[in-house]
Amino acid sequence: MHTQNAGTANVSEDEIARFDSLAARWWDPDGESRPLHDLNPVRAAYIAARADLRGARVADVGCGGGLLSEALVRAGARVTGIDLGEKVIEIARLHLHESNLDIDYRVQSSADLAAAEPAGFDVVCCMELIEHVPDPAALVNDLAAMLKPGGRLFMSTINRTPAAFGAAILGAEYVMKMLPRGTHHYAQFLKPSELARLLRQAGLELEDVSGLAYNPLNRKAWLSPITAVNYVLSARAAGTPEGRKPA
Repeated sequence: MHTQNAGTANVSEDEIARFDSLAARWWDPDGESRPLHDLNPVRAAYIAARADLRGARVADVGCGGGLLSEALVRAGARVTGIDLGEKVIEIARLHLHESNLDIDYRVQSSADLAAAEPAGFDVVCCMELIEHVPDPAALVNDLAAMLKPGGRLFMSTINRTPAAFGAAILGAEYVMKMLPRGTHHYAQFLKPSELARLLRQAGLELEDVSGLAYNPLNRKAWLSPITAVNYVLSARAAGTPEGRKPA
């Protein structure tokens, strides 16, 4: 959930510090990360419905404290989780002692992972990260470079609409105080069409865009055809996955 590409312009130290400050309470379902706990089952199910995770090599980019990483491992994946927040990676590693799962957590940037293991992953996930980086196109290029031929990329983020401003900033940060003020910046939100263009430029084919609805009062989350606030998407790299015939 943090900015990537350490050592380049595509990183915000303020963003890393903000999320590191939440590290100790990351796994508290009633703490500041409550929305992530509520959304996580829906995100994990979305991925599992579109990719065979059994034995799949998965990169969770901006993994934070490991909520999605652990869910993917429970679905059968072999997960590498990266983040530039040292404290959240520490929390993610500590939680493995409770969950008894095996996850390769690294303090590493997306650029470094893409360079070290190009075309190394069947699935790449990047949830609630792209709205926090200065250069979204660079991040998308990194994610695309990690994918094997025919591999799938899953992303979630916030639309740039008045409805999103009201829900994600005014509602979540100021009214209900579910998130610390300053967590989101409206100008950094991406419309689905804008993110789709970045995916095409990176050589990926957009397969699906779905709304991700959330009611903070009853803490229910579900997929929706309405993408005005939160949305999740699936994209595919060109080529045929290893060991599989074309459909």
